[in-house]
Amino acid sequence: MTEPGLFELEAVVVGQPERSRWRRYVGPALAVSTVEGTLLAQVTHTDDTHSLLAKASGECIVRIKRRSRFGQFGPVRFHFTDSADSEVGTAVARGVVKTLRLTLQTEQGRQLLLTRWGHLSAEWLLTETDPRRSPTPEIFGRVTVSSADAWLGLQRYVVETNPRLNASERRTVVASVVCLHLLRRPPGDSAAPA
Repeated sequence: MTEPGLFELEAVVVGQPERSRWRRYVGPALAVSTVEGTLLAQVTHTDDTHSLLAKASGECIVRIKRRSRFGQFGPVRFHFTDSADSEVGTAVARGVVKTLRLTLQTEQGRQLLLTRWGHLSAEWLLTETDPRRSPTPEIFGRVTVSSADAWLGLQRYVVETNPRLNASERRTVVASVVCLHLLRRPPGDSAAPA
């Protein structure tokens, strides 16, 4: 199924692997590791609509399929499937700035929101209710982005989750962080992050 402990961990790092500034990089687009740096999984993109979260051996953990009916102007939907091709979650981004909020649905049907306050904010909050409408929403986690290499602009996302989330819900959260990165840095795009 998954690497032992991958989705049982309350904190993981999803980030672009370090690379040479002088050579063309050939390798995984993202790496999922412990906070201490132990590699747990890798993300590769087959094209701009399909990504694969897999163990280092290549064994599938989650497939991520991106769908958009109206290009950059309509909602973007991500579907997560397991190695048996069963749907295990979704993420939807709407609005002009797609990275302000993702609406998640877990395998069990639980709805969660991954929301940031503004364009310049480096943190998303994981809640069940809209943090803009509820004065004190219960926070189930947070995602904080930083630059691992300012010159190359490599992104690093620290994903912290509440111990009350189960492994299936954490799988949806980690897959949605891959989606955030895809929205901020589409495969092959060298533009600044959104």
